[in-house]
Amino acid sequence: MALLQICSLKFLQIFALLLLLLYPATVSCECTCDDDGVRQDKAEALRYKLGAIASILVAGAIGVSLPLLGSRIPALSPENDLFFMIKAFAAGVILATGFVHILPDAFESLTSPCIKSSPWGKFPFSGFIAMMSSIGTLMIDAFATGYYKRQHMRKHKQVDPGDEEHAGHVHVHTHATHGHAHGSADSPSDQDFIRQRIISQVLEVGIVVHSVVIGVSLGASQSPDTIRPLVAALSFHQFFEGMGLGGCISQAQFKSLSVAMMGAFFSLTTPLGIGIGIGVSSFYKDNTETALIVEGVFNSASAGILVYMALVDLLAADFMNPRLQSNARLQLGVYFSLLLGTACMSVLARWA
Repeated sequence: MALLQICSLKFLQIFALLLLLLYPATVSCECTCDDDGVRQDKAEALRYKLGAIASILVAGAIGVSLPLLGSRIPALSPENDLFFMIKAFAAGVILATGFVHILPDAFESLTSPCIKSSPWGKFPFSGFIAMMSSIGTLMIDAFATGYYKRQHMRKHKQVDPGDEEHAGHVHVHTHATHGHAHGSADSPSDQDFIRQRIISQVLEVGIVVHSVVIGVSLGASQSPDTIRPLVAALSFHQFFEGMGLGGCISQAQFKSLSVAMMGAFFSLTTPLGIGIGIGVSSFYKDNTETALIVEGVFNSASAGILVYMALVDLLAADFMNPRLQSNARLQLGVYFSLLLGTACMSVLARWA
């Protein structure tokens, strides 16, 4: 019994000592949700923000414009083998943006100790939202493709029977003599244009959502030390994303006005987000519960969209292309470009 009492006393002493040792660590892990450790300088931060607006605007405009110059630069034309490599590089950038940049930020936001542990800390909402966003993108992708195909088929059926018979005769004759179709409502070329237009529009939505979140966060920050490394990193980020989006837009063959609007919308989104952040910086704090939840949810949804688009609509479509599969040298070049794109974008995660 005496031995038992001695052991119990020793155990209590050790337990008390562990509590004393662990208590400071527990306190240090609690989030105070303030910026006391970050240098604040509104005037200097504003200069960096204005520089970021100019730099990101130019980088985004150049990135999205380069693939659109395919008609003027033969090397950038979708018919050129080099275009496969450029598109694979851009798809790698978009894939790394989703996996390495956005999704980890979403997890960090929604698991922050600055927000309530229930329900956010009891369920992996970031992965769940990203998964549902990918599924939603798939559904929209399939529904939009089916809708446009049905519209084309309906227009085709409304043709006068005599003209339709004549058109059908010409269509068969064209296949027999030249090996390609003209004017068929559901020809492979028409279906490809429909797919590319849907891909480019959905991809732009995913990029724009992410860009607004980044812009507002940067614009609301008052720390020059936080903003300074982000200027160059986000400029490269916007340039590479622009190349991926521009490649999709060029293949969709939109009218000139639509191309200009989509390019301008992409280029202006992040600078506009920075401007909004500057305007609300007096009362917006990115470490408040509401801000963290909104940012985490939007980043999760954006990551799901970008990962789906990169893997399914960009990479899978090109990797299964007979032109690529019949050329081993081109395959190796595309693989290298994909890995290079993911590597370049992943390295930028060190700063942004």
